Amino acid sequence: MPALSELEHIKDNSRQLRGSIADGLADPVTGAIAEADTKLLKFHGSYQQDDRDLRDERRRQKLEPLYSFMLRARLPGGVVTPAQWLVFDRLAREYASSGLRITTRQTFQWHGILKHDLKPTIAAINHAMASTIAACGDVLRNVVSTPLPVQSAAHAEAYAWAARLSEELAPKTTAYHELWLDGEKLVGEPEPEPLYGRTYLPRKFKIGLAIPPLNDIDVFAQDLGLIAIAEDGHLAGFNLAIGGGMGATHGDPTTYPRLAEVIGFVTPQQLRDAAEQVIAIQRDWGDRGERKHARLKYTLDRRGTEAFKAELEQRLGFTLQPARPYRFEHNGDRYGWLQGQDGRWHLTLHIESGRLVDRDERRLLTGMRELANVHTGDFRLTCNQNVIVANVDAAERERIDAIVAAHGLDGYRRHSAIRRHAIACVALPTCGLAMAESERYLPTILDKLEAQLARHGLREAPILLRLSGCPNGCSRPYLGEIALVGRAPGRYDLRLGADVAGQRLNRVYRENIDEAAILDALDPLFARYAAERLPEEGFGDFLLRGGVLAPPRRIWAEVVA
Repeated sequence: MPALSELEHIKDNSRQLRGSIADGLADPVTGAIAEADTKLLKFHGSYQQDDRDLRDERRRQKLEPLYSFMLRARLPGGVVTPAQWLVFDRLAREYASSGLRITTRQTFQWHGILKHDLKPTIAAINHAMASTIAACGDVLRNVVSTPLPVQSAAHAEAYAWAARLSEELAPKTTAYHELWLDGEKLVGEPEPEPLYGRTYLPRKFKIGLAIPPLNDIDVFAQDLGLIAIAEDGHLAGFNLAIGGGMGATHGDPTTYPRLAEVIGFVTPQQLRDAAEQVIAIQRDWGDRGERKHARLKYTLDRRGTEAFKAELEQRLGFTLQPARPYRFEHNGDRYGWLQGQDGRWHLTLHIESGRLVDRDERRLLTGMRELANVHTGDFRLTCNQNVIVANVDAAERERIDAIVAAHGLDGYRRHSAIRRHAIACVALPTCGLAMAESERYLPTILDKLEAQLARHGLREAPILLRLSGCPNGCSRPYLGEIALVGRAPGRYDLRLGADVAGQRLNRVYRENIDEAAILDALDPLFARYAAERLPEEGFGDFLLRGGVLAPPRRIWAEVVA
């Protein structure tokens, strides 16, 4: 049996995620907590970070790094009430350093929280009927779901499943309440974890629910993707897609992005058990010796998808039905006002990189606070880092529009198509994995790409751009028609060729190049695209049809016609 990784021992000895976190929080000498406890803290929804821009200067001054904490909420389906929004906004202004940030998993992150403010922030989130438990760590993380409720009945059922799976498959340890909410301390042996056990999962696990024809959650990037099959306006069940994952490591061909593959169909009555058993098999079969190979995608490629499916059916006691027909059209958000089947209206706003802050005339944080003060529906966060003002009465549209325009939240009306469809991870200065800039670089590269596209008459071509500061894949860069994956400061891999429906991975076009080389490589491709594209043909599809890229050798996520 291979040796376990260090983190497996940390989890095993943690007393169900307690460790010595309480002692570290109480230590006034340092802004940090113990290294082992930082691993456990992730299960509680927080990462310890420091400002990398200031590392060298603080080192010269013989000071420890400027430690702070990123905190992430668990918000299944990305649904936020106006009352919750106001609490989250207040926490951003009182405790965080850079506003609210919408993540690519339909939730909020707060950055720059100091250690002594971590407990009151988590307590306030909990008081607002939300949580941070299992927003990070080797567990089922935030369950995402198609956010735009235009198919009202089917969407409501899908969201209900996202909330149920999130609740029922979450860790059961009372350590969270004990550490952050002054709950009663456990005496004696730690309580059992019926699903996760003492050492939880080998690595993080992600579930997402998509409602065709919208793949706006990138369902094939999930460990377990659930494709909702609606019949007669109601949910008939889900196709199961397993084994998606975006992470990789530069220079290590044994790591790679992978799309999930559809293995069958389950009814709503079978879904909960099926999801639990997929997680349980990964718990038992996943690699606990090498964390780089610990995701479900590697388990499938090592053990075989058919073997996994057979084990799943054996544990469930029934055979999966054949997959039902479905078709996806695109994986971006649909901006502006759309009306749902129930007559209510939904306004999707573009939030660049998901960052809600007040800068100059664009007072995004203030504007959203004003909306929360008057809105009687709810808000929906999207996996593309945007926000939907959802369930609006027709009579309220004019007032909503006025607030949006007054605070610069109406960029979706003015921005180019590539800007509206761009995604960037946080990267520097807070992410410890970042090799290059991402969020801070996005406006610069967008300005230059927009200029190129405009010269070729392509300003309104909806090209999907994904920018990542490292190969870990938080911004799902491997599903971008154009993607920049950080190698070093100012240098990126240029990847091309994904499709607009999230069903084909891109591939490396140029390795480790700077901005000038990126622009030089793309300009002639834009020229050819403008001159040779077919009607409605996406940029990634054109690159394959035009012979710029060879056809992919393997596509797991094929459309079922």
